[in-house]
Order: sequence, then structure tokens, then C-alpha cells
Amino acid sequence: MCLLALTSGFPAAAAEAGGLASQARRTIDASADSVAEQLREVVVTTQRRPRDIIPVQTLSGKELRSYGGTNVADALRYFSGVQVKDYGGVGGIKTVNIRSMGTNHTGVVYDGVELGNAQNGQIDLGQFSLDNIESLSLYNGQKSDILQPAKDFGSAGTIYMRTRRPSFVHDERYHVRGTFRTGSFDLINPSALVEVNLGRGISASASAEWVKSSGRYRFRYRRFAGDGNVAYDTSAVRENGDINALRTELNVYGTLKRGSWSAKVYRYQSERGIPGAIVNNVWRRGERVWDTNTFGQARYTGYFGRFTTLANVKYANYHTHYVNNDDRQVAIDNRYRQQEFYLSTANQYEVCSHWSASLCYDMLWNTMTADLYNFARPTRFSHYVALASSVDFERVRAQASVLGTFIHDSREGSRASASRQVLTPAVFVNAYPLNDRCFSLRAFFKQSYRMPTFNDLYYADMGNSALSPERVSQYNIGVVYERQPHGFVDSWQVTADAYYNYVKDKIVAYPKGQQFRWTMLNLGKVDIRGVDLAAVVTIRPVGDLTVTLRGQYTFQRAIDVTNPSDSYYHDQIPYVPRHSGSAVGGLQWRGWGLNYSWIYVGERYNQQENISYNYMQPWRTSDVSVSKDLQIKRVSLRARLEVNNLFNQDYDVILNYPMPRRNYRFSISFEL
Repeated sequence: MCLLALTSGFPAAAAEAGGLASQARRTIDASADSVAEQLREVVVTTQRRPRDIIPVQTLSGKELRSYGGTNVADALRYFSGVQVKDYGGVGGIKTVNIRSMGTNHTGVVYDGVELGNAQNGQIDLGQFSLDNIESLSLYNGQKSDILQPAKDFGSAGTIYMRTRRPSFVHDERYHVRGTFRTGSFDLINPSALVEVNLGRGISASASAEWVKSSGRYRFRYRRFAGDGNVAYDTSAVRENGDINALRTELNVYGTLKRGSWSAKVYRYQSERGIPGAIVNNVWRRGERVWDTNTFGQARYTGYFGRFTTLANVKYANYHTHYVNNDDRQVAIDNRYRQQEFYLSTANQYEVCSHWSASLCYDMLWNTMTADLYNFARPTRFSHYVALASSVDFERVRAQASVLGTFIHDSREGSRASASRQVLTPAVFVNAYPLNDRCFSLRAFFKQSYRMPTFNDLYYADMGNSALSPERVSQYNIGVVYERQPHGFVDSWQVTADAYYNYVKDKIVAYPKGQQFRWTMLNLGKVDIRGVDLAAVVTIRPVGDLTVTLRGQYTFQRAIDVTNPSDSYYHDQIPYVPRHSGSAVGGLQWRGWGLNYSWIYVGERYNQQENISYNYMQPWRTSDVSVSKDLQIKRVSLRARLEVNNLFNQDYDVILNYPMPRRNYRFSISFEL
């Protein structure tokens, strides 16, 4: 008898499968007394879930553990079209930029609810560990699902992080997993995860992680003058890059007769040194920052025949303490506090078997205070209303949506306020011209909009109250071809996407000598054209040996087209390489694992003018790891050794922020 596993995404089919399974058990019981009676075969089938309409890149938990790295930013380096801005070291800030549209156009969703930072719009992905992440996905445009919060329709690209959800079989009551890492830069990094089956469809998980590192690493720094001669060449040790951080998280999950619910409490506390930029032979600074980020969120999904509803609620409190005791600068000791309240409801109705529609509404309240003299103390109310529809036929899938954004800003002690309303449409199409559905064509058009952040608008020494909101128009066309021959080649997939993005009034942030502070400006108009290529193949050449190869390449031409009289007209915008890519190879054999990854970033410019003085050389790094899995009764063990930057290259992702040279990491973990 063959039984096809069903996912929770098909509740009606799952109920039918349960009925058929019960019928099969009754047949077995009735025939147990008579061997002559033949058992009737029961086959449960369902339609395969159609491929995503929208371009998506995904890494599963198993792949994330194979590739190494400790935080989400490390894993995102393997996605095409992504630039990771890394300021170096374990505690360095790490943000991402998708297809040159800027970090603020990238939504980051953690277990169904988007993370926010009204102060500067920057989500530091170095704060999120991979230890409890079950999958990591990147969508260009938006997710292929019309049942989602209205705010999710507004991002130009979105990163989805999904934590591991407890799964128990038979009479299992709990799972425990522990990991301990150590390595270069005096790293100490233990973590633990406990999952408990509370019964009656309720389970819970608690995880904690501690990261401590001195952040000290040697680097060689060379800079060239405009004539190509070496201006200076020196070696030193990176100072004031230490970190001491604790992350704790509690999740509770429940199932209902007609749906499911979940709740999360998250807290991140850290003290970090900010090493600052290497300028004029200054190797250390007195900047330090303390972060205390706490949020709680709850989520409910209900199924009522053709009607499905989704609700989210969240409260977040972010506290930042920033100190600068550098004797070369004015002493600073400031505290900033952000609060956020978020409420969301999404409702989908299946009009017929091929057509669904949804109506979604989000309300977001943000406020910020600081102990600065005459601080603006801004408050922002944001309302998002999205109307979406999707059709699903045998050869064509399509999705369309329109998002209304309504924002109202006010400042303490001022009667002046700002209100903005905007509509942004999106259309996505995916077609399967061949009968076997192995080949598909996809295309989309989308507009997005984002308000300047509180820092952008209200900080006198770095903000710019005259900033205009940023608008983006995206166009994408792509192809996907995949096969699962189940022979020597187990599976393979090739994707190619060409895109054009037009950004009006693009806002760009530059470090202003101090990493914590920025200077903001509108570049005006930016023309972005690019190509993303990706391929993955799994080979089983012999016996228990499995080989996985993954590669991606990105070409981007992102140029300023604001004013022909500007000296940087048609120049590549800062920090965007024309060429970048990565390659990953993995071998698995009888519990042994060997992985190699190679990352390449081409030449860039650190200022608007593409002249030799602003030129930044290409860089490439190689990382290698070896692991061994053991099973001792119920306990699963894994030991892993990593060598990062194998060939000891000197490079920096951001000018004057040198990255670590060759470094090592060892980890051992258990699970039962």
C-alpha cells in the first residue's frame, strides 16, 4: 500500500486522507481472522503543490548546517543578487542589499511577522543565529501567497526566517540539542534547544545562545595613491571589536480543530565594541554600544471551508546605549528607545477551484525617544491595506495585488505633521509551456515605496529633513528548468532571471567616520539592470556517496542617471559590484561530510565618482569544513572543523573596515 504524505497547506485533502486511512485500518482489523480474505489496497493522492510564481531562493536547515557560518548573514552570501555589508569580526554589523535597491527595501520576516527598526531601517542579521533556523528563503518582489500580512506586499524583496517547529513521533515527550563552538578571536559560543510535547496538540521550544569574543585579529592594510603607487602598507591588530551577547527565545505552538496558533518571546542583549574605520593610522576607537531588543508576537490561522483567516499581533521594545570615549572626538553618552506595536489581519476566500482573493490590513505604531537635548521624539502611525487575487490553471498561474500605504508622522512639541498616501500595484505570472511541467517561464512587475527613517529625517548631524520618499519600479523575467531523473544524477535545477529596477529619490547611507552614525542623501534616480543565474545538482555516483554542487552568478549595472552635468553621471553607485558569485560543493559519505565554498565580489567604488582614488579591488574567499556524524543509541553527535578564508586574503567589504584573515572554528553538538 502506498501513502502519499500531505502537508498542512491542504487541510481538506488531509481530512480526506485521514478518513481513507481510518477505512484502511478497519479493513485490516476485519480481515485479521481470515488469511484467505485479500486486503483491499488504499491509495491516497493529492496534487503536487505548484511551483512558486515569484523568484525564490531557499536553503533548508540541513543545507545551512552543512555550509557553516553562525548567523543568518553568513548564509545569505550564497544567494544570487544579494550584497552583504559586513563591517568585520564576530560582532560587526551585518546588513543585506537585494539587487542594489538598498537595505531599507528588504523586508526581514521572522516566523511570519516582519522585523522593524524605525530608527534607521537597518536589520542587523548578525543578531540572528542559524542554530534554530529550519529554513531561510529570499523572495524577489513578494511571497507567492496572497494570504499574508499587508505590509509584506510592500517590500521590494523579503527574507523569510523560519525557526524549527517541534515534531514528535510515537510516545516522544521531548528533544534536546546542544552545541558548543570555539575558535579564532577567543570565540566561546554555546547554544541549547529544548523541545517539549505538552500534549493535546500543544508543543513548546526554548532556545538560548551565548556569544563571547575578543574580536582581535591581525590584518594588513594597503592603500594606493591616485597615480597607482602605494600610499601606505601596514599590519596591525583590530582592536575594540569584542562582543558579549545573549539570545533567548521561547516558542509555543498549538493546533485547533480548524486551524493553528503560535506565540513567541524573543530577547537579545549585547555589549559590543565598535572598532570604527581605519583612517589616518588610527587603529582603535572608544565607541561602545549596548543593545537590548525584546519582542513578543502571536499568530493565528483558521480554516473555515473556503474561507481562511490569518491574524498577527506584536509588541517590540528596542533600547540602545551608545558611548564614545575617544579622546580625539567629543565625548558622547546617549540612550535611544524605540517602541513598536503591530496588528495584522489577512483574509482569503476561494471563489472557485482556480480563483482566490484576499483582503489584508495592518496597523503599525512606532515611537522613539532619546536623552538628547531638543530631540524630536517622533511618532509614526502606518496603515497598510492590500487587495490581492490569484488564479491557478494547469499551465498558468498568476497573482496580482495593490497595496495602499497611509503614513502619518508627528513630533513632540510641534504642531507640524506629515501625511502621505500611495498606491503600489504588482502583477506576477508563471507559465508551464511543456507537458511535464519541468520548464517554466515567469515574469513580474511591481512598484514599492518606503518612507525615510527617523534617523534620515530628524537627526541634525546626520539626518536630512528635506529627504524625499523613495520609490522603486521592478521588472523581472526568468526561466526555470529542473529534473529528477533518479539515476546517477539524482536531481538538478537551473534558473535564470533578468531584471530592471528604476529607483527614484534613492536614499543612500554612508558611514560618517563612526560606525554607529551615518550621513544621508538622495541620489536622485538610479537605473539598475542585472542578471541572476543559479544552478544546483545532486549526484549519487556510487553507494552511500552523495555529491551536491551549487553555484550562482550575478551581473549588475546600477548607475546614477540623475543629472547629465554631474561628474558621476552613469557611474556605478557605491559598493555595488558589476560581477559577483559563489560556488559550493559538498560530499556526504557514511556520516562524513566535506564542504567547500568560494565567494567572489568584483571591483567596486566607495564613492559616487568611479575614479581610481575610489576604486576597491575584487576579493574572493574560500572556506572549507569537515564533519563527522555519529549515532550512539538515541544520541546523535556531530563534530565539525571549519577553516575560513583558507588562502588568507586581505580584503574589506566596506572601505576602511578590514575583514579577518584565515581563521578557524570547531564545534561539537548532540541531539536526542
